[in-house]
Amino acid sequence: MSALAVRHGAINLGQGFPDTDGPPEVLEAAVAAIRGGRNQYPPGPGVPELLEAIAAHQQRFYGLSVDPAREVLVTVGATEAIAATVLALVEPGDEVVTFEPYYDSYAATIALAGGVRRTSVLRFPEFAVDEASLRAAFSPRTRMVLLNSPHNPTGKVFTRSELELICTLAREHDAWVVTDEVYEHLVFDGVQHVPVATLAGMAERTITISSAGKTFSTTGWKVGWVTGPAPAVAAVRAVKQFLTYVGSGPFQPAVAVGLGLPDSVYAGLAASLQAKRDLLCDGLSAAGLAVAAPSGTYFVIADVAPLGAVDGLEFCLQLPELAGVVGVPVSVFHDDAEAARTLVRFAFCKRDEVLREAVGRLARLRLG
Repeated sequence: MSALAVRHGAINLGQGFPDTDGPPEVLEAAVAAIRGGRNQYPPGPGVPELLEAIAAHQQRFYGLSVDPAREVLVTVGATEAIAATVLALVEPGDEVVTFEPYYDSYAATIALAGGVRRTSVLRFPEFAVDEASLRAAFSPRTRMVLLNSPHNPTGKVFTRSELELICTLAREHDAWVVTDEVYEHLVFDGVQHVPVATLAGMAERTITISSAGKTFSTTGWKVGWVTGPAPAVAAVRAVKQFLTYVGSGPFQPAVAVGLGLPDSVYAGLAASLQAKRDLLCDGLSAAGLAVAAPSGTYFVIADVAPLGAVDGLEFCLQLPELAGVVGVPVSVFHDDAEAARTLVRFAFCKRDEVLREAVGRLARLRLG
């Protein structure tokens, strides 16, 4: 899709990365680290100030007490954290429950571990958890629940009651819950992100994953982390050392600076993205698409069926030429492609003028 954007001079609302830089304090801290000589291998678990900052972040925002020396691991982005965690805990034949649509690395890492993917579908436009479907996904072989909230690609933020249902089933089946919370600070409309580790009885069976890329608009730095019970974190570290060994040396102390920024910085980013969400949602609706307004993340999903489209993939392949805009078909994030046949994901983490231009192009959209 990005290649099509280049070929047609289209606005790329497909790939989820901002087109502006993050907080200047964070950027300057990286420059200072590079100039200060922090350009060699960092310690395997992560640089001490970042380990401390991650632990302080969990306490500050969620009241979670985490030992930085034993219960925190820095990774090369959240994608490596997911891979290392799945490879550490899932044996061949073990089942992993996740929701679809899902971030594409989930299926790949479960397959790499020899695990079996069991899914429950979140359906447009509410994307509510279907209790019967979720219960059916669990079995005596369930080893792990792999949960993403706030959720890519739907923008859903799981409710406390939904999370409690998931946790009840995980406890019943003695399963780990691995939570991908990279969009934890990108929530809108007063919605609350509830980390699973804060729920009763879950800290000892939850591994939490997050990263700096989305929070600080530094997706290219690839600084992620894992927090959880010390034995589990040690298992993840044992795998991680043979994936990348270490990485992101000078960016780690810079992320530590970012995690210590005042609440106003976090609130400002969320408010800015909420305004961008509204701008794009209004434009998609005006263009005739049915829209599910997201409660978090960078993304909005729209149904293109009202325009006469019958296949989201074909629509997305035509869209760069027809309207000069790029989106991503949601069916590629599904096992059950029919559940998302005419759904398209658009990213709104772009400059306002870019979004306005995209909205204007979509308003002139005509299908061939």
